[in-house]
Amino acid sequence: MEVVIDKDNYSIEKVDELCIHCEYCTKVCQNDVNVYGKYDLNVSKKPICIHCGQCANICPTEAIRERLDYLFIKKILKEKNKTVVFSVAPAVRVAFSELFGEEPYNVEGKIVYLLKELGADYVFDITFGADLTIMEEAYELVERIKKKERLPMFTSCCPAWVNYCEIFHPELLENLSTCKSPIAMQSSIIKTYFADKEEIDPKNMIHVVVAPCTAKKYECRRKELNTTSIYPDTDYVITTRELAMWMEEEHIDFSNLSSTAFDSPLGKGSSAGEMFGNTGGVCEAALRTAYHYMTGKDLDKLEFQEIRGMDGIKEASVDFDGTLIQVAVVNGMKYFEELLEKIKNGSNYHFVEVMNCIGGCIAGGGQPKMTMLERREKKLKRMNVIYQDDSKAIRRVSYQNPDIVQLYSLFLESPGSSKAEHLLHTHYTNRSSLLEGGDICE
Repeated sequence: MEVVIDKDNYSIEKVDELCIHCEYCTKVCQNDVNVYGKYDLNVSKKPICIHCGQCANICPTEAIRERLDYLFIKKILKEKNKTVVFSVAPAVRVAFSELFGEEPYNVEGKIVYLLKELGADYVFDITFGADLTIMEEAYELVERIKKKERLPMFTSCCPAWVNYCEIFHPELLENLSTCKSPIAMQSSIIKTYFADKEEIDPKNMIHVVVAPCTAKKYECRRKELNTTSIYPDTDYVITTRELAMWMEEEHIDFSNLSSTAFDSPLGKGSSAGEMFGNTGGVCEAALRTAYHYMTGKDLDKLEFQEIRGMDGIKEASVDFDGTLIQVAVVNGMKYFEELLEKIKNGSNYHFVEVMNCIGGCIAGGGQPKMTMLERREKKLKRMNVIYQDDSKAIRRVSYQNPDIVQLYSLFLESPGSSKAEHLLHTHYTNRSSLLEGGDICE
């Protein structure tokens, strides 16, 4: 039996006549995503979906695919009264080249140039938003450790994991970090700080995110992530594959693309922010900054090999100048219940990173497709590009990013300030009633 997709699903859709009944979608949803089989459709009345898009990524016939939002953006770009801003997620740049028969490498400059050719007014780097997330998340973690409350703290940057938690484990919601995802944080800053700085009416600004993830299409419609009730912070999300579709429709040749830099003042993020694309990357980036917050010192060794790689559950102990911090990384929802059992049986963690997709965002539901035989090898190649970028980078910790320092100095004041709380943090909703056929009151 194939995965059932609701017609109102914001992230993915199904074209029944293209389905060949291979049941790859069922297998990935049940075995990797851990959703299919966890609910009774006769009771819930609607299919339960965490919007990760792994079914779309594995479907061989395009019977299941992401909703094609780039078609709306093409129309918007023809409107003269709109300022269209794009932001590009870190995992996109290391996989985009695969769609044109090339090996994975960092093509961020080509993507910026491409988006400008397609009509973008500004193009920003979401590693900036990832640095913001680390500034707030590491501060939040250190505060929880000091107060010994709501531990372990779970990451909140993966919207598919947040959806899973709200539906299947609402008892853990207060353990989730209150930080918005990097995309949502960046969107808030664009529609406030940047709009004010450039004297642009945010009501006339369209912010489009290029992401590896179909769940981001759902996330951007969550009202609790918006700064105001007047307009959304993130207007549209398009996947890596959608950008390639759009490019080919415009008859633009990838091999002939020039390269240009991201725009400012939301400048280049640190390599710690870029590591958000890999499983374990959020945890590693957070440790680099949390150590500084807690000790006032800089880490001598920034790499944490124990939480890199493709193992399902990865663990590390880090000495914070006399305080031993225990962390864990869940690489794919199929391993989350196992990690939860470890916690119930006495494993004490301070910080847990959870990513729905095996490999992290580099393997998101909107990324270039892979055959079953090449999945592991290609994921590792994408991950290695990010780690190579980090090893060569000058900016390797979020708190030393001068653009981030300036943003706090001129606008946000400090991590955890009331302004930062308002713009960069959120809340969650118990959605377990969906399993019983109920509705959610936002």
